[in-house]
Amino acid sequence: MLSETQIEQYFEDGYVIPDYRIPEETIIAIQDRHNELLVSHPEFRDYCPAILQYDEGFADFCRNKEILDMVEQLIGPDIALWNSSFFAKPAGNGKATPWHQDGEYWPIRPLATCTVWVAVDDATRENGCLRIIKGSHKEKRLFEHKTNPSTDLTLNQELLTTEFDESKAVDLVLERGQISLHDVFLAHGSEPNTSSKSRRGMTMRFMPMTSIFDHQLAREQYKNMSRADLEVFTDVSNPTFFLQKNTFYISTYRQSLIHISEPTRPRLI
Repeated sequence: MLSETQIEQYFEDGYVIPDYRIPEETIIAIQDRHNELLVSHPEFRDYCPAILQYDEGFADFCRNKEILDMVEQLIGPDIALWNSSFFAKPAGNGKATPWHQDGEYWPIRPLATCTVWVAVDDATRENGCLRIIKGSHKEKRLFEHKTNPSTDLTLNQELLTTEFDESKAVDLVLERGQISLHDVFLAHGSEPNTSSKSRRGMTMRFMPMTSIFDHQLAREQYKNMSRADLEVFTDVSNPTFFLQKNTFYISTYRQSLIHISEPTRPRLI
């Protein structure tokens, strides 16, 4: 659980690094599952925008009670896990992630999401750890972005340099098994990995059930998205997983719900 001080930090700074660590055996399982994914999908060596689409087994890691409890403390008990991604950033030539706000990509309205970032490897300055701008979430608005078509980037929407002060960037250095949680409006990015060590990270994206996936807005956003990011929203076979009312669900793009597991939460809303 997050302490009161940590909860205050999340709302003040836009992020928090909890004391909790994911057990090593779980990290090994995530790592092994990702290695299996790359065998059949080598195109995801840098970034997979929707890992649940290709391997529903990753959902097991998102049922982590400790993580769900912390997310609940920040956005409330009725939550949906609507996406999970994997930023692999391999050693030597792992791609950079441009400065951006997550909400620029997502047709969630009202725009509200807490992202859990899981360090599958140590995340250091040398191998391209996450960098954030403290407090950049406070205005609760999307800053101006531009399309950057560079193939050296994992994403193609980039904040204008006039929208933030990079000199105020904070490096989120994490050890393997640590996690960070950040707000949907927080400005963040990461440098390329030119080190000899990989920097794998898995994300879990939770929204409160008071928000919805706006399909009309999604169609408008498609125009500016990269091909990879389009997969998150346009493929009707793309699974979006929901944790709702003490039960775990799977949903397709068309919003049909299928119950797939036993309840994972200790209590109801």
